[in-house]
Amino acid sequence: MAVDVLALAVVMAVASGLIGCFAVMRRMSLAADPLSHVALPGIGVALALRIHPIFGAAALLFFGALLVWALEQRTRAATETMIGVVFSAALAVGSMITTGEDLIGALFGTNSALSRPELIFGLVGAVAVIVFIITQRDRLILMLVSTEVARTAGINVGRLNLLYLEAFALTIALGLRYLGVLLMGALIIVPAATAKGLARNLTGMLYMAAGIAVLATVVGTWAAIYLNRPSGPLIVMTATGVFLLSLTREPA
Repeated sequence: MAVDVLALAVVMAVASGLIGCFAVMRRMSLAADPLSHVALPGIGVALALRIHPIFGAAALLFFGALLVWALEQRTRAATETMIGVVFSAALAVGSMITTGEDLIGALFGTNSALSRPELIFGLVGAVAVIVFIITQRDRLILMLVSTEVARTAGINVGRLNLLYLEAFALTIALGLRYLGVLLMGALIIVPAATAKGLARNLTGMLYMAAGIAVLATVVGTWAAIYLNRPSGPLIVMTATGVFLLSLTREPA
């Protein structure tokens, strides 16, 4: 495995594990997959315009997260409901404008060579997500406990929620190369769900989720290269295997 590919895989997995912990605690587990689907039309448009697919996917994901936030503010419907309603159709639209091998790569990830723009975008984006979670951790926890208490403490709940959704969307964009739009949500949710059942506190959950995500990504990517198969399914299978093993642990 090349050093640049390994480095990008590790920081992307750390970002996925961290952002996934708050998604699990916010009961957004089922929202990760529909949100990732919105990247597919962006990939199709980017390929048609002959620009790098990752930038098309990221642009649509950012717009999608903003749309979810705006609808949530105006209708007071649950975030998961808004994501499900707005973005499930994106998979159908994207599959119409993305065809052939490009469609397979977009759906399940690819082992193609890493370009410099993709490497820079991935590293900068992953570090931005990690810094956001670390610096806003206490505020995110307070918002989880009670939005009213968070407002009383001077936190702009609406803006913080928008920033979290954009960080969530950015994390999905970072992992599309490895897992595709169908499986990226699994790397965000499965390690966090595993860590939630094993960790004794939030700090332990964050560390554990990041570690499991890194393990699954490195093992899955290595296996994909060795077996000459798409990386996405093997990464998810590894993460799922760790989750199933965690279920055998005796209750504390």
